[in-house]
Amino acid sequence: MERARVDQSAKKTSEGGVLETVKVVIQALLIALVVRTFLFQPFNIPSGSLIPTLLIGDYLFVSKYSYGYSRYSFPFGLAPLSGRVWASEPKRGDIAVFKLPKDNSTDYIKRVIGLPGDTVQMIDGVLHINGQPVKRERIGNYRSQDAWGRDVEVPAYRETLPGGVSHVIVERDGDRGYWDNTYVYKVPPGHYFMMGDNRDNSTDSRDESSVGYVPFANLVGRAEIIFFSIDEGASGWKVWEWPWTVRWSRLFTPVK
Repeated sequence: MERARVDQSAKKTSEGGVLETVKVVIQALLIALVVRTFLFQPFNIPSGSLIPTLLIGDYLFVSKYSYGYSRYSFPFGLAPLSGRVWASEPKRGDIAVFKLPKDNSTDYIKRVIGLPGDTVQMIDGVLHINGQPVKRERIGNYRSQDAWGRDVEVPAYRETLPGGVSHVIVERDGDRGYWDNTYVYKVPPGHYFMMGDNRDNSTDSRDESSVGYVPFANLVGRAEIIFFSIDEGASGWKVWEWPWTVRWSRLFTPVK
């Protein structure tokens, strides 16, 4: 009888330990879900459309609260929201993650260039907003790749948007790229015009058949900080390679 009592006590202790572990796991998952939904969501950069601001292999946190919340702030867009709650409009120059309007599910990241009511046009590679050329200063060259993957030196400029936000852009094809001369775009109310900093290698609002104007409701959040960065083509899980594959200088740098 004494042995039976000991066995039952051990069994209860074991069951209690399993239940406590399950509770801790569930609580951790709930906390992670709340943080991801309402505060910060991690994203990685798979393309070079925002070079040199963001590089392939950058991992960053996006603040979900910056623009308020829409259905796309929640996993799988399941929340029954119409428009945005606690809305705060993006500023020109913000780098924002949004759901592609064509399918409302694919995540894109670009820079906010045009606000509701603005006109936007590219003329010989120079961005024009509301009929005025945006200030652009040549600052040298940037080492990149051409359309065939060959290493090349491409022109780099410092562009200063109306309002004062300054950032670096590159022109892989000079000022004669496919999207370097466009008609005048008129941004509709409640929409935004998004562009990449790698002007000749970015599918953005200039391509109305692929992206076009982005509704306010489709904005997911604002890019805030790079928390990890690894060389293009390197594997993040190979921690023994980190000393020479991690871009240490980019860690914990703000996104501007």
